[in-house]
Amino acid sequence: MNLSEENTKNELHKRQKRFKSEDIQTILKNKEKIISKFLNQGRLKNYLEDFKILFSMVKDYAKGKYKTVPWYIISSIGASLLYILSPMDLIPDFIPFIGYVDDAAILTLCLNLVKKEVETYKGWKESIAK
Repeated sequence: MNLSEENTKNELHKRQKRFKSEDIQTILKNKEKIISKFLNQGRLKNYLEDFKILFSMVKDYAKGKYKTVPWYIISSIGASLLYILSPMDLIPDFIPFIGYVDDAAILTLCLNLVKKEVETYKGWKESIAK
């Protein structure tokens, strides 16, 4: 599979359009499985802190604590996290050395798309912690 930027964008967009509010529960229920992928895969290890903030954002959205975020942001984050959770994607995870390259590419694309909203969320999170 050719892992071009265009293919990555198309894959994320396709999954983002199919993302449903019920999928949020799948993400929340599988937190440990997703964390395990971040902890155990070299290409994803560098994104662990990003995962934590994205997961927190989805969780706060699901609990109704943080609703100012547009749905397309939540669906982009959710689609990316479900993509990482899935072992069968553009490059199946079981392929040695390259199995997680696409997961990292999808996550990087997502982070670039949601960067501004994540910064807003971080500010909100800090303000309620005071």
